[in-house]
Amino acid sequence: MATLHRPAPPLRPYRPRTTQFPQVRPQTTQPAHRVPPDRTLARDLALPLGAVGAALLVTALLLTGGTAPAPAALALFALLTAAVALRTRPALAPVAALVSWMFYDGFVLHRHSELAFHAADRTSLLILLLTAAAGAGGAAAVRALRRRPVG
Repeated sequence: MATLHRPAPPLRPYRPRTTQFPQVRPQTTQPAHRVPPDRTLARDLALPLGAVGAALLVTALLLTGGTAPAPAALALFALLTAAVALRTRPALAPVAALVSWMFYDGFVLHRHSELAFHAADRTSLLILLLTAAAGAGGAAAVRALRRRPVG
């Protein structure tokens, strides 16, 4: 039997291992995995909520009998576009202006959900695009000031 199996090694006495743990230093900087402030739910939902707001604004204008003059309605749509452009991503600000223009042009100017490209239509589109650009530029400036380190 001794020729088929190797002999078992002799038993060694138990010695606990000494483990060196790394030294924990106090953290003086912010963690690297912090979520940037740009990734918020409000920025992701600003454009759909702006479209719903434009639809509600058109509904309110149509329920009043359409007595609101077109420049006053355009001012309301410009305020809505600026509010959406302040909250949405800067690249989506022209889309917000286009959505507002479609509701304004189709339901306020032409009343039968028809889009046209006459002088008043082009002027209102330009006004809404400039409003969206101003809103997005202002929001980008505020975000740049917030990111700038103090001191």
